[in-house]
Amino acid sequence: MLEETLVLFKNIRNPKYDKSLAGYKKTGGFKSLKKVFGMKPEEVVQEVKESGLRGRGGAGFPTGLKWSFMAKGTGKPSYLVANADESEPGTCKDRELMLKDPHLFLEGLMIGSYAVGCHHAYVYVRGEFFPAIKILNAAVDELYADGLLGHDPLGSGFNLDITIHTGAGAYICGEETALLDSLECKRGQPRVKPPFPAVSGFNGCPTSVNNVETLACLPFIFSNGGVESFKSFGPQNNSGTHLVSLSGHVNSPGVYELRMDVSMKDIIYEIGGGIRNGKKLKGVIPGGSSSPVMKANEINVLYNFDDLAKIGTMMGSSAMMVFDEDTDVVKLLHRITRFYAHESCGQCTPCREGTHWSRQIVRDFLNGNGSEEKLKRLDRVGGNMLGTTLCALGDAAAMPIQSFVNKFPEEFRKYYATT
Repeated sequence: MLEETLVLFKNIRNPKYDKSLAGYKKTGGFKSLKKVFGMKPEEVVQEVKESGLRGRGGAGFPTGLKWSFMAKGTGKPSYLVANADESEPGTCKDRELMLKDPHLFLEGLMIGSYAVGCHHAYVYVRGEFFPAIKILNAAVDELYADGLLGHDPLGSGFNLDITIHTGAGAYICGEETALLDSLECKRGQPRVKPPFPAVSGFNGCPTSVNNVETLACLPFIFSNGGVESFKSFGPQNNSGTHLVSLSGHVNSPGVYELRMDVSMKDIIYEIGGGIRNGKKLKGVIPGGSSSPVMKANEINVLYNFDDLAKIGTMMGSSAMMVFDEDTDVVKLLHRITRFYAHESCGQCTPCREGTHWSRQIVRDFLNGNGSEEKLKRLDRVGGNMLGTTLCALGDAAAMPIQSFVNKFPEEFRKYYATT
């Protein structure tokens, strides 16, 4: 029987865990930071590279490599910004970390700040996460009171401040350059790239934007034997455990820490307890609403970055949304298209127009006005958004559209086959 691999994030499963600074220290908290302070920043970056840690926010880009791109010798300050604007539908793992183990995340943020030479780090939190914002602010206050933040923590000679910044709930601000604009008190919308944030980010300075879970992996990596142990939890190029947000029509939904060499089938039927009410599986959205949908006969695949990419989908934010045989796929797609039409910032024409067109076409099917020509048009609208926008929101809206149309065409035809 497959079970969780509770290693990096075991505290979030312990209802008796004391998430205060004192409680975190009892579990060995901040020992990794002390070790890191005895290393050179470039050595820290190299060790993260060797660990194989990849970003847990969606793109899966190697973290150490991302840090190595930070511009040096510019005479400007460097910044590290934690992206806690968790807005992808179906995703709730970062919220769990912030609520239940805030100091693990903050220690990771401090390690990352030292690695990139950042003396003022920011946490950009989704505005609706009121409890998490309160907990993070209290945790930061504890760190200042204990001398772990501010001037010369642990006698390191390294000064660091952390600011918790609250967003306003816009999905687009999960995109790193839109997040930075919002952090600068501007309208949050994606920037033209290049320049990339590593060269010109927050206030025009070298900046790295990293996901909450990504940063929370760092204390383990810098513990005794951490790099090799971290690499052992998955196949090559897919190191470490990761948090999976499992939702939908399963008996045991929740956030689970799992290795990256576990199949989707095992996650659904062993971790998730199978499909509720004894129903059959129809499909899975594997990585948040922006990922191409999978049919029931495709789930015997390892749940990691590379194996999912091989079959034309992606792990994204590790949010598996499972739906059963009774699910109306057209209604499901309508909810997705409605979300992206609402959240498009409107800057790029293909996304601004395409998201509204797609929502309207799917609505036509639901209202009995579908046709074979409209089914083809829906697929074309999705294709015209792919790769034509400044950020990935256009792709995020297009990929589910095309995958639903191509994998479940019969579901759409039910709406006009008798007319």
